[in-house]
Amino acid sequence: MSDVSSAVLQPAPVVMPRARPRWVRRLRRYGPAWVGGAVVVAWILVALLAPVIAPYAPETQDITNRLAAPSASHWLGTDVLGRDVFSRLLHGARLSLTAGFTVVLLGAAVGVTVGLVAAWARGFVDEALMRFTDLVLCFPPIILALAIAAALGIGTTNTIIAMLVVWWPKFARLARALTLVQRSQEYVEAATVVGLKPSRILGRHILPNTLGPLAVLITLDLGNAILTFAGLSFLGLGVVPPTPEWGSMVAEGRELVEQWWVAAFPGLAILTVVVGFNFCGDGLRDWLDPKGRNR
Repeated sequence: MSDVSSAVLQPAPVVMPRARPRWVRRLRRYGPAWVGGAVVVAWILVALLAPVIAPYAPETQDITNRLAAPSASHWLGTDVLGRDVFSRLLHGARLSLTAGFTVVLLGAAVGVTVGLVAAWARGFVDEALMRFTDLVLCFPPIILALAIAAALGIGTTNTIIAMLVVWWPKFARLARALTLVQRSQEYVEAATVVGLKPSRILGRHILPNTLGPLAVLITLDLGNAILTFAGLSFLGLGVVPPTPEWGSMVAEGRELVEQWWVAAFPGLAILTVVVGFNFCGDGLRDWLDPKGRNR
């Protein structure tokens, strides 16, 4: 009887849940980043190979075949002038991606330089640069870019210049904050005591230690720049017709409800690129986070 009671009172063994393999955890964590990277790489290859892949010239018109639905001869249909939407979509990727990379990289270069100089100089220089940065940040970027583009006139170059004027402040703010953190480190004090020039300290020591957050911002901002460029082109302040560009293609089909393909496919192209860059930026941010890298 005692043996039976002791067996009944004995607690049941606790079954611990099996830990997921590390590759499964990494796939769940970085899976969207890999998908976004694949989408971005695919669009870059499409932009580079557009003249080879496109079945028609992007500006070739065929009025007798205008607004034709997607078919074997025109995979994505034709627009109001009979131009092949698929060919214009491929060539439009070259301009949209080029404009996005140009604006973000040049804006980052200007903003990071301003932020480094302001954080190192401090005093009056810091106040002057940061107050000017705050002045630009006071205006909504799309509104200020729209006003500058309207003043400069229609054209790809003028649109890129207008976007550059409003694009650098966010990089300046981030670079200044990161530089202030690094400036208080011991290695910077040691480099100063040794007698290294400020330009060498900033370029060889501080800047490399701030590239992680800056790279994340650049990656996330590429999709935003492409979207803004498409928005300005949609409003008629981007490319000069008949140059193919995604925003202007959407504008051409905004009133064509039955001929949905004219605006739908360029809109989907913008959506996939923006989402792809956002996934890449989120994945890069998680990978650079030392606390969450080994989860």
